[in-house]
Amino acid sequence: MQLQIEKESFVTNQYHTIIIGAGHNGLVAAAYLAKQGKKVLVLERRSIVGGSMVTESFGENFQADSIHAGGTLRPDIIKDLKLVSHGLHVDSSRQPFISLLPDSNSLILDPNPVKAAESIKKFSERDASRWDEFVRFMDKAAEILDVAYATIMPRLPKNMNLREGYGLLELGLELRLAGRKDMLNFIRALPMSAQELVEEYFESEIIRAAIASVAIHNSTLGPMSAGTGYTLIHNWLNRGGLSHSNVGKAGEITSALANAVKSFGGEIRTDVEVAKIKIENQIAKGVVLANGEEISANRIISSADPKHTLLKLVGAQDLPPEFVWHTQSIKMRGSVAKVHLQVNGNHGIPAGTLCIAPSIKYLEKAYDAAKYGEISEKPYLEVTTSGNVVSIHFQFAPYHLKTGDWRLETKKVEKIAIETLTEYFPNLQSLVSNLKVITPLDLETTYGLTEGDINHGQLQLDQFLFMRPIPGWSNHKTPIDNLYLCGSGVHGGGGVSGASGRNVVKVLK
Repeated sequence: MQLQIEKESFVTNQYHTIIIGAGHNGLVAAAYLAKQGKKVLVLERRSIVGGSMVTESFGENFQADSIHAGGTLRPDIIKDLKLVSHGLHVDSSRQPFISLLPDSNSLILDPNPVKAAESIKKFSERDASRWDEFVRFMDKAAEILDVAYATIMPRLPKNMNLREGYGLLELGLELRLAGRKDMLNFIRALPMSAQELVEEYFESEIIRAAIASVAIHNSTLGPMSAGTGYTLIHNWLNRGGLSHSNVGKAGEITSALANAVKSFGGEIRTDVEVAKIKIENQIAKGVVLANGEEISANRIISSADPKHTLLKLVGAQDLPPEFVWHTQSIKMRGSVAKVHLQVNGNHGIPAGTLCIAPSIKYLEKAYDAAKYGEISEKPYLEVTTSGNVVSIHFQFAPYHLKTGDWRLETKKVEKIAIETLTEYFPNLQSLVSNLKVITPLDLETTYGLTEGDINHGQLQLDQFLFMRPIPGWSNHKTPIDNLYLCGSGVHGGGGVSGASGRNVVKVLK
């Protein structure tokens, strides 16, 4: 169950650091700083901690991971913050990734490579023989990307300092140690489309599409889009492969983080909305809450997305015009909806991560609908189960609809999701006793994600590495002194890892 933080009385004394938002990155940063002995206050708008990394109840015996299907933090964060002692259960077991097919002859990509190869053989002997090679490359590519995400990006094209230079030197060394072949293949893969990448390894369309679906997860991109080679590696890194981990336990991660923050002496207040960041002479001095209360601090760290932080909590009037323009240009473009089903009886859905992605063209056509502001009639679905709950990840459902309104279109997503999945599990629809639909508009209004973008900004070639969140400001800093960013919208962020929350603390040293 998601940790509930009791409301505390108004705090009037000075804090070293105020962190806006109790998402997993904000909590990671808070725990590291509190462990250093800093006086830290975390402010959360909702009544529970976790941001989009939450497990919530939607009715009696109806509990689900609202947005992210489980996940895990980077191993160094778990170790540094002693999260196991704070209630985190580390489960290293892996579930299969299953591509559903109409004839029930599904592709089962088991974590065990021998079992995966046996399933692949049904579609292609050649592809089965290349599976080990593909997994080895993806693991190596994810390892290199992990090092890149742990490196503080210099403010290119600005002059970089000596510390930033050392960071890039370490990254260059990691690329060199990877070996010439792997290094070149990694660099080649980043700008490629997922289609191009999987075609280099596999001949079966079913296998190609199953893998390519992971590349477009949470992104408003199709498998033919440039740069989805990068997003495939990114999602592989965060998941530890193709399938999700710790499904149904998203809230355990953020509850453990909140416990760590409190054990190190940090404070967390919920049900408090930050309305404005106090700025004096281009220096952040504290925050003003929606109820008018003012709290001072030596510095402010925001785990909210860059657009919300800079354009709403700071305001254009306190920022350079060119910086404002770049911030306004950050591509958000959320297109994800979630449909959680409470079922009575045996739904027949196997454990693991299931996808409906029969071909590359099917995925691309689902994406085409979003390009024109329409809800996909034949969507890419990813399905996970936890107890009596079936959770459906629905793409594509664009935040900006060409016609209609999300307050009226919820039923359409619900209908398409259930009917599409029922084609594979005929008894499902009759077993549904309750459901919860989360639209892109809900992602914005309830979970604070601008335009419903789960990644706080699209993961694409012009918005990663030293260009995330915007060129020249990739090191967590802002034009406002003592104001920093640590959410998914900065380098290292996107999905569940905690990397950007960890990295901001490196900048502050």
